[in-house]
Amino acid sequence: MGYQAKTARAGATLYSEVTDRIVAQIEEGILPWVGPWDDGKAALGLPRNAGTGRRYSGINVLILWHRLFEQGYGSQRWLTYRQAQALGGNVRKGEQGTTVCYADRFTPKDGENIPIGPDGEPRRIAFLKRFTVFNLDQCDGLEDMASSPVTTWNKALIIPRAQMLIEATGADIRVGGGEDYAPQDDYIHVPRPEHFHEPINWFRTALHELGHWTGHRSRLDRLPDSGFGSPAYAREELVALSGQSAPSATLQ
Repeated sequence: MGYQAKTARAGATLYSEVTDRIVAQIEEGILPWVGPWDDGKAALGLPRNAGTGRRYSGINVLILWHRLFEQGYGSQRWLTYRQAQALGGNVRKGEQGTTVCYADRFTPKDGENIPIGPDGEPRRIAFLKRFTVFNLDQCDGLEDMASSPVTTWNKALIIPRAQMLIEATGADIRVGGGEDYAPQDDYIHVPRPEHFHEPINWFRTALHELGHWTGHRSRLDRLPDSGFGSPAYAREELVALSGQSAPSATLQ
C-alpha cells in the first residue's frame, strides 16, 4: 500500500471518530462549540498544553472543551503521559485519557510508490497523528501547576474588546431587522442589541455573520454556491460557528 493510501485511510478513521463523537453530543442536546462557562470550574479560555504552554487549535478545542465540562475538571491545561512524568508528576492509575489529533505534511524520503508532483519532485503528503492527553486534574505531583486561581467570565472586559474587533474589520454592519449576511451587497444585518437577553449574545451573532463575511469573493472566496442542506453549506456554518465561539474564549 502506498503512502497516500495509508495516510488517507488513517485520516479517514480519525475523522470518522471525531465526527461520530460530535454528532453524538449534538443528539444529546450538547453543542460542543458552546461551553457553559458560567457553570464550569475552569477559567475561561482555550485549552493549552501544560508542558509547552501552546494552545490547542481546530477540532481539538471542541474535543477538550467537551471533556472538560463532562468531567468537571478545574483546569484548561492538558499533557501526555510522558510529559507528566518529565515534569515530575504522574497520571493517576485508572484515569482515562482524551484523544486529540495533530495534522501536518511530510515529504517521503525513500521507498516505493512515492507520489511525484508535476515538477518531478516528491509530493508532500498530509497526515493525521493521534495523541492521548490527560487533564492536570487527573495527575498527581503537579499540584503547583494546577493551583492557578480560577477566574470568572469578565463580560465587562470581553464586550469592549469584542466591539473593537468588530469595528477593526471595517465590515458594513447594519443594525435592525433580522440576522444574515448578504454576499451580493457585502453587508451584515443584525438585530438591535436590546432584542437579546444578554449583551454578549449580540456580539456572538455579529461575530457569526462576520465569519460568513470573511468568505466573500474579495476576501477568502469561500462561500458555497449550493443552498441550505448541502455539505458545502454545512461546512460554511461550521466556519461561522467557530468564528462566534473562539473570540469569546480568547478576548479576555
